[in-house]
Amino acid sequence: MSLTQDITHDLTQAMKERTEPKLSTLRMLKAELQKLQADKGKAAVISDDDVYTVIRRLIKQRKDAAEQYAAGGANDRAESELAEIKILEPYLPKQLSDEELDAMIKEAAAEINAASPKDMGKLMKAVMSKAKGLADGNHVKEKVSAFLN
Repeated sequence: MSLTQDITHDLTQAMKERTEPKLSTLRMLKAELQKLQADKGKAAVISDDDVYTVIRRLIKQRKDAAEQYAAGGANDRAESELAEIKILEPYLPKQLSDEELDAMIKEAAAEINAASPKDMGKLMKAVMSKAKGLADGNHVKEKVSAFLN
């Protein structure tokens, strides 16, 4: 089953069970996927990578909104945004552990002979191409920076 089919199946289950937070979040995700399909054209196939990109974007939006709500004192709305993130996260692939990421950085550094902070851009490019979708870019940046310093 593709990720899109999994989401559709889970949406149907949420409708049957009437689990409101999950239902509204999955409806929003499904609508975003339908927009993507319309942008690509009817005949185009949406890959799992496309779905991951949409989910990551939605999670980032929710995190930003939660921070804004928390800063404004609307903690109930911030919690609602964070709850939506928890519903979306299981659809993403398992993230790399710190140990796995460190090993990947060491391997990439050896491949491109990166040894100083001036090699940051080259090393980031090499690591992000390997860790695409498996690690957060900011986390990778922190780890690469620590490795080079």
